[in-house]
Amino acid sequence: MRAVLSAIALLACVSLPAQAENRMFVVANNADGYGVDRCLATGAPCGRAIAAAYCQSRDFQTAVSYRKVDREQVTGLILTALEQAAKDEALVAIECSR
Repeated sequence: MRAVLSAIALLACVSLPAQAENRMFVVANNADGYGVDRCLATGAPCGRAIAAAYCQSRDFQTAVSYRKVDREQVTGLILTALEQAAKDEALVAIECSR
């Protein structure tokens, strides 16, 4: 009987779909002269490679989405002295997935 229950439990674990791990990163959208800021903030296709590279640099497989966010949308945002000096910069949210 235990063998049957073990087999059923094992089968249930194997047949369940794997859940992807997603994480949202909020970064400063620095205007660096390369146009990267516009690509990310507008969600344009040119930002896809940038967002993917950002996610991969943090050991995630792919970028799910990227867009501009307002500071009011980010809860619990703690500004360092450097970030406080540049608080007029826009923020970009990049959602990564494993």
